[in-house]
Amino acid sequence: MDLDALERDLLGQVERTGDEAGLEALRVAALGKKGSVSELLKTLGTMTPDERRERGPLINGLRDRVQSAISQKREALAEAALDARLSAERIDVTLPLREAPEIRGRIHPISQVIEEITAIFADLGFSVAEGPDIETDELNFTALNFPEGHPAREMHDTFFLPPDHLGRRKLLRTHTSPVQVRTMRAKQPPIRVIMPGRTYRHDSDQTHTPMFHQVEGLVIDRSANIANLKWVLESFCRAFFEVEAVTMRFRPSFFPFTEPSAEVDIQCSRKGGELRFGEGTDWLEILGCGMVHPNVLRSGGLDPDQVQGFAFGMGIDRLAMLKYGMPDLRPFFEADVRWLEHYGFRPIDVPSLVGGLTG
Repeated sequence: MDLDALERDLLGQVERTGDEAGLEALRVAALGKKGSVSELLKTLGTMTPDERRERGPLINGLRDRVQSAISQKREALAEAALDARLSAERIDVTLPLREAPEIRGRIHPISQVIEEITAIFADLGFSVAEGPDIETDELNFTALNFPEGHPAREMHDTFFLPPDHLGRRKLLRTHTSPVQVRTMRAKQPPIRVIMPGRTYRHDSDQTHTPMFHQVEGLVIDRSANIANLKWVLESFCRAFFEVEAVTMRFRPSFFPFTEPSAEVDIQCSRKGGELRFGEGTDWLEILGCGMVHPNVLRSGGLDPDQVQGFAFGMGIDRLAMLKYGMPDLRPFFEADVRWLEHYGFRPIDVPSLVGGLTG
């Protein structure tokens, strides 16, 4: 057999083989028990000593060269496979890290704004008071100077519950004002509290929902006056909207539980479709306020000849919309995770006047 021709054929097959399986099949065909090179090695036993001395080194050399070529090809195939795998599984180390599970969640804008409001008023010396969502007619209306049959009751489209065994009907509170009366009955002046919480009215559109959130403030002492009220509201607006100065406009209004009463507008600019506070020539209504009506003080067990006070109230949902540019109130309550990922806040961004309300 022509050993040179066999070698060229085998080495050519090794070079053309493109995968591990084909290379292994070639190895078995050449160097296996019945392989072409192995069969040549078997013929050495039938040769004369002189033939063995001549042919032996040639056949063994062929075997060694074929083995070496197969080994080198196997290493080349393995390296090529590794390169392909690394290319497919390549990691871009310049990409930002994925957030850990404990910080992947988002704080709802309502919760964030409540924390912001609480932080501001806490710095002004206010504490937080709370009350139940289900209230009595007496605390929600009568004690707040809404007597039976008073037309102002029609201002609140109320959710009433079925009457109890005595015929009395409780209701879902239409404002957080009942907490004012509860606080006055439980504490003696001086009183400085805010009352954030859920409220309910039968209303639903782009800027109203059947459930919404309010925060009210109440200050009662011997000398609380309109000037104090204006300073508190101006301090709050500057801190909440994070501007150096605000201009406010107080317009006479009517609320049964305050006298005198006022609606408060804040100076703003709407240029370019962007709402900015503390500048411009436009005005935007943000809250209502007034001096606590003497009848409400009496309902709270206080003497209006000895103490006086002021109160104010604003919609938390509306404040969130104004500050963070949300055009529609309804998605606040639709539990859409995509909306929350866009408008929500990181859990570690805790509002504070030192570190910043919005991180």
